[in-house]
Amino acid sequence: MSAKAGPFARCSLLRRQARSWLTAAVGMAALPLAALSAPAAGDYTKAQAQAGAQIYAATCSVCHGSRLQGGAAPALTGAAFAQALKTTFTTTSALFTFISTQMPVNNPGSLSKQQNTQVLAFILAENGYPAGRAPLSAAHLDKVALLPYPEQQANKASGANLEIANIGSASRLLVGALPEKESVTISDTMMDSVDSRPADWLLHGRDYSNQRFSPLKDINAGNVSSLVPVALVQTGVTSSFETTPIVVNGIMYATTPVVDNKMKVLAIRANSGEIIWESTYTLPDFKICCGPVNRGAAVAYGNVYVVTLDDRLIALDAANGAVLWNVAVADPKVGYSETMAPQVHEGKIIVGSAGGEWPIRGFVAAFDAATGKEAWRWQSTDPQSFAGDAWRRGGGMVWSTPAIDHARDLVIFSTGNPNPDLYGAGRKGDNLYTDSIVALHASTGKLAWFYQEVPHDVWDYDAVSNVVLFDTVDHGKTVPAAGEAGKTGWFYILNRETGKLIRRSDAFVDQSKNMFSQPTEEGVQMLPGANGGAEWSPPAYSPLTHSVYILGMNQLMTFTTGKDPGVQPGMMRLGSAFTNVEKDPVQNGVFSAINVDTGKVVWQYKAKQPLIGGALATAGNLVFMGEGDGYFDAFDATSGAKLWRFNLGAGVNAPPITYTVNGVQYIAVAAGGNFQMGFPYGDTIAIFKLAK
Repeated sequence: MSAKAGPFARCSLLRRQARSWLTAAVGMAALPLAALSAPAAGDYTKAQAQAGAQIYAATCSVCHGSRLQGGAAPALTGAAFAQALKTTFTTTSALFTFISTQMPVNNPGSLSKQQNTQVLAFILAENGYPAGRAPLSAAHLDKVALLPYPEQQANKASGANLEIANIGSASRLLVGALPEKESVTISDTMMDSVDSRPADWLLHGRDYSNQRFSPLKDINAGNVSSLVPVALVQTGVTSSFETTPIVVNGIMYATTPVVDNKMKVLAIRANSGEIIWESTYTLPDFKICCGPVNRGAAVAYGNVYVVTLDDRLIALDAANGAVLWNVAVADPKVGYSETMAPQVHEGKIIVGSAGGEWPIRGFVAAFDAATGKEAWRWQSTDPQSFAGDAWRRGGGMVWSTPAIDHARDLVIFSTGNPNPDLYGAGRKGDNLYTDSIVALHASTGKLAWFYQEVPHDVWDYDAVSNVVLFDTVDHGKTVPAAGEAGKTGWFYILNRETGKLIRRSDAFVDQSKNMFSQPTEEGVQMLPGANGGAEWSPPAYSPLTHSVYILGMNQLMTFTTGKDPGVQPGMMRLGSAFTNVEKDPVQNGVFSAINVDTGKVVWQYKAKQPLIGGALATAGNLVFMGEGDGYFDAFDATSGAKLWRFNLGAGVNAPPITYTVNGVQYIAVAAGGNFQMGFPYGDTIAIFKLAK
């Protein structure tokens, strides 16, 4: 897994503006433009197509390719596209309605009718349909015919859209002096006792509890104001950046997002930012809903483990980046992908499944860390709680890295929404085990317990944030607990021996009184919106304050029912639409400290933009988090006072970490923006320490 270190092609406009239609790209990618049959001359104008080209370049090409050749989303030209025109939508207006109301997934309906018709005109032009004097009009789409498809385009070879038989390719670049294998080998003993190695950040959440709390305190509330950057590591991959680095013995391991079907895994000297090696994986076609992201690697047993958007689990040598093995996790052609950082436990690599906008069935699976052979797999939809056979495609994806309760042999995680996201008529029932906190026996994958936050979800209120383990007080006794920050805007605290709810916190975001109203054809405005609440952002927990620190967002959205087109293999299936309210929009963020023993909000910081990324807590009485406008912030963990901030020029939408090298404490965070929120892109891992 590695690459010739050639820099990735960069399109600054695309990376600044790639937001809503990019996700639409995925939807449209999955959308065979079916019954739009061949337009006569005059169904669009050259001026329309030229305007559409600019919109496409800025917001569609990341997924569909700069030449419509496909990539993360299907090709919009060539033989496969011609075949797609014959299969799905019976009228042009039906397709246009789907695109304009349900796409992009992160902000449906955000493009105007004019913009949507301009993009469609551009697609027509690129496919060889003749232009004329009359513009393409949303009011007269059914007069547009796309069949027969132009012969010269149908016969055009489209390499990106051919049947993929390979599993991607890898190449490697060695830059600096390689570390000794022994120095970067993390053992089970080390992972089970991270507090004996406070200098390192060995696991995704630092320890198996996912607390993201470090006992380091050289950087503290009294001196954090003198924090300065010592290295800005530029990866050369500019896109939505969500990685949590791993650090062992001064070597940092990080992953990048995917750009031009390429992602990197890097080994970096954690005190200087010097790149030691980089391994670049070239992906075949894949499908995504929420950005071309990767949230980090797992490092153990002398290896680096990553999962990819084309649903592979890959092991690399931690010393030199060489690929050791590469195995399939699930089928990307039907909608499965992988964005999470894997978990490692007792010789197994544990991963979940992304892809909740496709009609597929979620799972958690464990693979042998030495060979990649599957050890067990648990499916996240219960046939007894779905009408008919809807459980076979019922969703329940697992987006975030599980926590591990080693003493109880439990792997504990949260699950996503049922499918289709926003339309429940065809999946009557509670739809277990979607929108839930779930515990499995780590050794066997058998269900131990579960708690469902939202039965029969039709609002996309899935549970996507990391589960955090801690102790709390229940009826005067200290008990082991598990907590999850929901999209609903509550922090759920369970007894982790039984799965029973101990308490639900005060709301940490705004909640409208009608937040569980059924969507209607006219539309219902509700808070939280479909992004939450809390999105995937991992919270931090401090045992010193007994508080959990949560990134949240307020986005008023309109939920509107629509006609469910039914199951189309390989296509998104939302069922309905959610759209940001454009008039008097609500778009802000909240960073909250919540006491886990009472469920009460201790303090809150109000941000001008929705917050997404993750938090870090330290024994220096500090919590860190980033904002979409480029600021990286430090707060007093007890009072919430903002003590320091630094602007990195791109959205700081990844979780921070801390570690020491040669006795010096560092703070590191990725700054590369966010696809879902449209925050400015970058390619930097920033490393800070105290000024001398």
